[in-house]
Amino acid sequence: MKELKCRLIVSDFDGTLANSENQVPESVVNAINAYLNDGGIFAVCTGRILPSVLPRARGMGLKGLVVACQGSVIAEIETGKIIRNVCLAPAEAAEICRAVEELNENVQLYFVDGFYSSLPADEKHLNYYESIIGVTALHSDLPLSEVAAGGKKAFNKVAVLCRPESQAELFKKLAARLGSKFDVTCSAKVLIEIAPLGETKGAAVEFLCAHYGVPVESCCAVGDNLNDITMIERAGVGVAVGNAEKELKEVADYITVTNDEGAVAAVIEKFGYKEV
Repeated sequence: MKELKCRLIVSDFDGTLANSENQVPESVVNAINAYLNDGGIFAVCTGRILPSVLPRARGMGLKGLVVACQGSVIAEIETGKIIRNVCLAPAEAAEICRAVEELNENVQLYFVDGFYSSLPADEKHLNYYESIIGVTALHSDLPLSEVAAGGKKAFNKVAVLCRPESQAELFKKLAARLGSKFDVTCSAKVLIEIAPLGETKGAAVEFLCAHYGVPVESCCAVGDNLNDITMIERAGVGVAVGNAEKELKEVADYITVTNDEGAVAAVIEKFGYKEV
């Protein structure tokens, strides 16, 4: 058994753990499993909802925890037991939905087991998104702001599916309107997400460290997008993959290879173990 340097490694999924084909290469899986066998703890931390990421983590044979919905939901991989589920109040979820609706944008409203979409069931961008995350959207005849306000489900976050060229301007508008009360971030080039204030991936890193009794200094976090900034800043070692957004690279301690070059395996090799 090798001597560990970073006892906990937390990785984003899309654009980091998964490659451009939305697959986790066998070499990366082997590196993770070897790290786990040597006593390390590996956690997948993603903006995806739980039913999107949990089957993938299980399929990889991972143990430990998955962090979903930007840190709001944390579950045990093996049992599926939810150990953390932080939700928006109905009035808060409704406020976010109304802000998006007033901009004439689509709304994706997420709860622990699925999501609603205001886009038509046959809309091609929604269908592509569903194929990526492996979850089919629910629909309502009511505006989703009214669904949220009804309080029949507890919602974790709201998102907008947008075109890459319009993301920056839409992000500015939503951040200006909602940023003082909620966390507004981008998790992909076509997604803007709004979650409870303070319930970020960085907060999830702190929770994981406390849960496993790992000093933050012995934690390494790796990511590619703006929603990964908080965990990159909170972890003892923050790593940006080579394909990461410029803003993330600027705050990272280290820049590794791209997700198509086995970034997470490279991170495990460099920061997972002590040199002998």
